[in-house]
Amino acid sequence: MRASRLLSLLLLLQTRGRMTAPELAAELEVSVRTVYRDVEALSSAGVPVYADRGPLGGYQLLDGYRTRLNGLTADEASALFLAGLPGPAAELGRADVAATAELKLLAALPPEPRSHAARMRERFHLDVPGWYRGNDDVPFLMDVAEAVWEDRVVRLRYRRWGPAEVERVVHPYGLILKGGSWYLAASCDGTVRTYRVSRIIAAEALDETFTRAPDFDLADFWREFAAEFAVRMYTAKAVIRLAPGMQDLLRYTMGADVSDKALADGVTGADGWIRITLPIESVNHAAWQLLRLGSSVEVLEPAEVRDRIARTVAELSVMYGDAPDEE
Repeated sequence: MRASRLLSLLLLLQTRGRMTAPELAAELEVSVRTVYRDVEALSSAGVPVYADRGPLGGYQLLDGYRTRLNGLTADEASALFLAGLPGPAAELGRADVAATAELKLLAALPPEPRSHAARMRERFHLDVPGWYRGNDDVPFLMDVAEAVWEDRVVRLRYRRWGPAEVERVVHPYGLILKGGSWYLAASCDGTVRTYRVSRIIAAEALDETFTRAPDFDLADFWREFAAEFAVRMYTAKAVIRLAPGMQDLLRYTMGADVSDKALADGVTGADGWIRITLPIESVNHAAWQLLRLGSSVEVLEPAEVRDRIARTVAELSVMYGDAPDEE
């Protein structure tokens, strides 16, 4: 375990340059004291690592030093091919480049890792979009991706939810692929926001470039955004009774993340029906979702959702109440 950590520390210094002990500790998920001991062990083993004192100091390797311990193991090579996403690479205009890189990597690997990588590619395939939906239509994805890569300011015309269109001049920080949909993280008026790329109506890269915020981390931003989005999305709660054996249908209709927590806290009555409390987005959205469960669910609260469902059922009863005459 320590040998693996020492190698990771060495490769971090080799790829990133100067790093402080707290930064290394955070990356390696160890204490700062452990970093001190590991650096001392590397130095004792003849690795030319030294420390600069002061507020801008840190550990770094002697200029020009390169380790030869960065060969891929069989498992590491397999993991790289499992991470390959040909669909998104094609959307970004990088399909040929990705295929060439894969061939070069295979050719450079020793026999055993090469065999493991080939078996991984033959036995596993990643398909990003969920069932019953395809990839978004993203005609401006490549334009946005080039602007992200070049740190170039972009003027967007964007279709918000509903019929409204807005124009924004943004600093594009990065692209995120979520469930088959591309999202752009971009700074506008000093705030980093997200834009669904399929809703971009026009994109014009300007001659002006920008300087990225040095402390911005795309993965951290997306994790925080996703967590906050879930909180913002569910603005109310509904109390329902669910028929026996309908748990999987509820998960399919409402989403497993919402349903599993609600079911775990639910109370089963003597008749087998489960009384649960579900987070909901709005009255209209909850009524639409719960109607899909038919008579397998009874809404108890709020009254607005219950009334909306009752009105819809009454309208359907009128529409389908009399069978059409057969000719």
